[in-house]
Amino acid sequence: MIRISSQFDSGAIEVLDCSDASNIRLNLPSDNAAAFRQWFHFRLQGARGQACSISFENAGQSAYPGGWDGYRVVASYDRRNWFRLSAGQYDGERYTFRITPDFDSVYFAYFEPYSWERHLELLGEADASPVATVSDLGATPDGRDLNLITVGRPAPGRRNVWITARQHPGETMAEFYVEGLLRRLYDTSDPVSRRLLERACFHVVPNMNPDGAVRGNLRTNARGTNLNRAWREPDVQSSPEVALVRAKMEATGVDVFLDIHGDETLPYVFTDGNGMVPGFTDAHREQERRFTDALLAASPDFQMTEGYAPDRFTDELLTLASKWVYHRFGCLALTLEMPFKDNANLPDGLFGWSSARSQRLGAATLQALLAALEDRTGN
Repeated sequence: MIRISSQFDSGAIEVLDCSDASNIRLNLPSDNAAAFRQWFHFRLQGARGQACSISFENAGQSAYPGGWDGYRVVASYDRRNWFRLSAGQYDGERYTFRITPDFDSVYFAYFEPYSWERHLELLGEADASPVATVSDLGATPDGRDLNLITVGRPAPGRRNVWITARQHPGETMAEFYVEGLLRRLYDTSDPVSRRLLERACFHVVPNMNPDGAVRGNLRTNARGTNLNRAWREPDVQSSPEVALVRAKMEATGVDVFLDIHGDETLPYVFTDGNGMVPGFTDAHREQERRFTDALLAASPDFQMTEGYAPDRFTDELLTLASKWVYHRFGCLALTLEMPFKDNANLPDGLFGWSSARSQRLGAATLQALLAALEDRTGN
């Protein structure tokens, strides 16, 4: 008998009919108290050797329907090794993909999941590092810890680099990116990391939205709030995560800020800057250019041609993290986006954009951060 389940960490799906392997019909669920639907994560059992056709009947009503064009589902038999299926078919209403499972149990997800257990292991790695500490900023609405990893030691003349990830919990590539960045930063034999920690203290929030991550949400927290639209006036009831991080930023100051995300539609790695924010100067534009030039040299996965239109966020500008931070601290502050599909510039037929590529991009970003810090300090 075929069974579909999702009652596990980040699980999310609605079953309409799974009585026939050749016509399994599902719906993408909405985030709690919000109209966002795109993330899915579920387990299919009992279909070994059967030709399965699986459809998301409401894909056309998802938050980003353009994201289904050219998209390939991520799958795993053991929840450790994930691979891409062949491209599905999207007709403007439903998205359909096919698989003949090799085993009795197979998992599917919108992108490789980053579990709460792995998040706790990431904190354990930080605690075990001689250059890092873990602190608790406060509690989320569901009572989870909102943790901060600090790498290096504050000292006169050292800059404060802030990095946040997974404000949108379904963008799991963001925490894989942070994992790669942190592991390189912990490496005391890496000359880039050593020089960075001479220059700066790093403040990293690897998961800004723990509740949404465990609940299987795409973009919102337990209160149904899109955290990356709450930075101008965060509410301690609906967006305590942002209020807690902002308060800590005020205490440390911010000299460089990166907010790490994933984009459902665009098949590129890119950054979004602050050219549309009032007060943006030619000097700030040059500062952004130097950083992106350095990242381009460090990682061929990055590019500077494709990205968001300059007026995309006009009506909600200072509610976004990187825009608010730039406006408040006058520093280099960028949103970095990775694809859910694949990088069209360097496509990978087996894995597409993946956790491994996200980790490598995070590690490569340290080279660009070093360039930015050395330019800022004049050394």
